[in-house]
Amino acid sequence: MITQKSVQEILEAAKIEDIVEDFVNLKRRGVNYIGLCPFHNEKTPSFTVSPSKNICKCFGCGKGGDPVQFLRELENYSFVEALRYIAKKYNIKIEEKELTAEAVAEKQMYESLYLVNEYAKDFYHKQLMDTDAGKSIGLSYFKKRGYREATIKKFDLGYAPNAKDELTATAAKAGYNIELLRKLRLTNQYDGDFFRDRVMFTIHNLTGKVIAFAGRTLSKEKKIAKYVNSPETEIYIKNKVLYGAHLAKKSIRKEDECILVEGYTDVISLHQAGIENVVASSGTSLTEGQINLIKRYTPNIKILYDGDAAGIKAALRGLDLVLEQDMNVKVVLLPDGQDPDSYLEKLGASEFKTFIKEKAEDFILFKTNLLLADAGDDPIKRAQIIQDIVASISKVPDPIKRSVYVKECSRLVDVEEQALFDASNKIIAQTIAKRRQKRRFQKERAKQAPKGDPSFPSTPPPEYTGQDQLPPAIADRIQPVNITAAPDGDTFQEKDIVRILISGGTQVFDEEENITVAEYILSNMEDVLDSFQNSTYGKIVKEYHQALVKKKKIDHQYFLHHTEEDIRQIASDMLSTPYEYSPNWEEKLDLPLQTQKKPEENFTQDSISSLREFKKKKIKKMREEIAAKLKAAEESGDTTNSLKYLKLIMKLDATYNDLAGQTNTVVIK
Repeated sequence: MITQKSVQEILEAAKIEDIVEDFVNLKRRGVNYIGLCPFHNEKTPSFTVSPSKNICKCFGCGKGGDPVQFLRELENYSFVEALRYIAKKYNIKIEEKELTAEAVAEKQMYESLYLVNEYAKDFYHKQLMDTDAGKSIGLSYFKKRGYREATIKKFDLGYAPNAKDELTATAAKAGYNIELLRKLRLTNQYDGDFFRDRVMFTIHNLTGKVIAFAGRTLSKEKKIAKYVNSPETEIYIKNKVLYGAHLAKKSIRKEDECILVEGYTDVISLHQAGIENVVASSGTSLTEGQINLIKRYTPNIKILYDGDAAGIKAALRGLDLVLEQDMNVKVVLLPDGQDPDSYLEKLGASEFKTFIKEKAEDFILFKTNLLLADAGDDPIKRAQIIQDIVASISKVPDPIKRSVYVKECSRLVDVEEQALFDASNKIIAQTIAKRRQKRRFQKERAKQAPKGDPSFPSTPPPEYTGQDQLPPAIADRIQPVNITAAPDGDTFQEKDIVRILISGGTQVFDEEENITVAEYILSNMEDVLDSFQNSTYGKIVKEYHQALVKKKKIDHQYFLHHTEEDIRQIASDMLSTPYEYSPNWEEKLDLPLQTQKKPEENFTQDSISSLREFKKKKIKKMREEIAAKLKAAEESGDTTNSLKYLKLIMKLDATYNDLAGQTNTVVIK
């Protein structure tokens, strides 16, 4: 268990911009940074990082928080895992207390899959470097490819021995759970090793943790699969992983370009040659998850293809998805029979870099020329190819970029621009209609489908156009929609009080009286602490009040690390804003604010105004409740209570009018 002292040291050292930049390409905007959100797919940056508040926030999907919360959300870390990541980044030595048996079990269960993979990685590497079979088979293969020992270590390469259960038996003897070995497919159903007599490539996630393996056979036997890969698990989702990304991300951001290759060995060879902004899709077509991974760091992709024409055509079919994400795609075609690894060895690093720079072609123009050459003079084939090219152009979100492509392709295919525009616009209109149809369906489904019911279709059938054509699968089981009344205006004032407490509760309200903003607000609303309409806001205010009573100091960090997720989310929301005070007034025009502090620093006036509005709302609500009681008493002839309620109303009106007078608003007559 990490000591509280170490936790505090780690939290104080963590800078949000440093942590986020490991995953997102950030650009300075005023006092903040902005980038594309890593939590959802977006084309316009809305993910803001505030160094002064040490938090991040996406104003598109709403996710964010401090450095720890960011890591927990993005990488699915536990609180402890996030702390360890930050400590490693800043070289902070962690102090730990002795763990209880229960704590050990809990920790092992949470990190077990990573731990077992880490053990397997070390096992395979040791087999490669220290055993006779590993040296003669695996190490000689890697050295034959020109890999230096530093490169072999950098990529955690290894060798799986040709033994029935050597890894399984060794891991079990070391205390590792065999069920976890089976789950990770390191061990097969017969308790034998899954990977045998293969050189091993270790697959890491973006933070460098081991999540899977790929084993390559060196046998010439055609019946044996060349590559065998780990199956998907809780920690390995293939369509969201790119081989080498953990080592390439800094270089991708620096070069503002990602080079994409097909194989593991291509990545390793290019890295060793000093070309580090390179990743591999591991033989699969690019997926949306992989594209978004690249998009965090750059909008520019350069794809290296070998000279296999059939393979290139197959790969081109999957690249429309890249265009849909508004990425800039270039293609480099290597000479026939060459792959990036072999051609690099032939040319050398310097000439290879020059080659891929000079030979890079825009993807759509490359595709057009390639397919036209294949069609020859066949008019039917040419017509089909033109339709294919137009379909790709229609995927490009930027209308200006689309226009440029249409003009250039019109010249290449010898078809009028207007014809290509018309065909492209037709496809775009169909795509938009399908998206709207899907959104309508999903909206209807969200209202009608019981939560968590897997039998409800997740996508609309082709004929679905709206609620009056609801699919039978849903129409037969329609549930009445519960319409709840919209909350009244009280929640706005409640939210404002909570905002001030979280963002500036510890600020000084009155230097002479030596009281904080939180002390001022809470001492003036003790009589209405139980009247919060929003239960979560009420809970936050009560926790703050109890802390003050116990003379315990709490600030925004307390709420950012709260045990309840909804309170953590509220704290993150309250501390974030899409707006900021322009520095130009003071820095360029020499016109600083004269009569008050900057809005985000003016806690004194903010507290007074918000508290007045909050109390006005509560008094008005109390008056309405007592007025109803007065009416009932008068109707029943209860003169005693009628007089009592009338006096209370008069007192509330006087208090309300006093507050209204202070804020220059309407008074009650």
